[in-house]
Amino acid sequence: MLQAMVYDTLRNRSWLEHLCENLRQGPLEKDLRWLLMLGLCQLLILHYAEHAAVSETVSLAPKRARGLINAVLRNAIRRRSELETERTALPLHLRYSTPEWLVNRWLTEFGPEETQAMLEWNLQTPPLYARLNPMHPMRVPDEWEALPGIPLWYRIHGALPAEALDAGQLYVADPSTRHCIRLLDPKPGERLLDACAAPGGKAVAMIGATGGDLHLLATDLHQHRLPQLRDNLMRAGGRDIQVARHDWSKPCPEAWLEHFDAVLLDVPCSNSGVLQRRVDVRWRLTEEEISRLAALQRLILAHGADAVRPGGRLVYSTCSIDREEDRSIIDDFLRHHPQFELLADHLALPHREKADGAYAALLQKLTR
Repeated sequence: MLQAMVYDTLRNRSWLEHLCENLRQGPLEKDLRWLLMLGLCQLLILHYAEHAAVSETVSLAPKRARGLINAVLRNAIRRRSELETERTALPLHLRYSTPEWLVNRWLTEFGPEETQAMLEWNLQTPPLYARLNPMHPMRVPDEWEALPGIPLWYRIHGALPAEALDAGQLYVADPSTRHCIRLLDPKPGERLLDACAAPGGKAVAMIGATGGDLHLLATDLHQHRLPQLRDNLMRAGGRDIQVARHDWSKPCPEAWLEHFDAVLLDVPCSNSGVLQRRVDVRWRLTEEEISRLAALQRLILAHGADAVRPGGRLVYSTCSIDREEDRSIIDDFLRHHPQFELLADHLALPHREKADGAYAALLQKLTR
């Protein structure tokens, strides 16, 4: 319950701030504003019992402010229908609590209909999904919901079975992560590189896709993440598994040059495709940060490409839906690397696929 209140307050922050300004004239201390927004969220979004929402919120206020908080919340209850109707006429960035610059960016890229549908999707509570490991079969609980047309994927209802997680029988992930593995199409016996691997979800999928018959190197920038990464991969059934630290904004080590049949670059990104799940992202993301990340992504792609053997494959992926981090990166790379060609790419818009947003592009290195 507490998590729901915090998450939905953050998801609806702009609208709740708008309500505070309209229900309470004059300045309001920051702590009291957040407390009031929490109470309004319980009443108007989560639809908790009115007496409980008001009572609990007022009890959290300092004594000097309890009368004020009570009055504002009671006013919101009286005007509930009016406030909810008014919301439908507000500008998109207020109605759906998304920074105006980001809404405008999406309007330019996707148009008004797609943008509004995506904004509506991002206000919903995300489901929990898991992918089963075909190498370690398990009995699927009756209440789990199989995802149509996506073998091994389930929507989870109820508690996750800790023993199945510990045994490597399933991995918690969003269905959007399957697109990069589908394009990579790892085959038994191949030498594979997952360059930005921790905590290992996509490498685990490679193990499952090849029945564990692969030669896998999983690298990550952060040394402290490697032990958990190794544990996750070994638990999944990997046999020839290596983990190593490497910063792919730096050149490819000589020992790895043109060494791999297939390389996955799941690069650091803005997370603009996962605003529903990561409720903090919209409030800390900036246009400048997207441009900074795009510059880093270009470096990682150029250096990671050097690890691909002639005739080999490379998949570039993000959990961003922003063109500057996605197709524009690929187009720029191809202009400067004529030895590669684009075979396919996929932009997963969250409201269309009912999952997180993502992008993946499959490139092939030409033989000499």
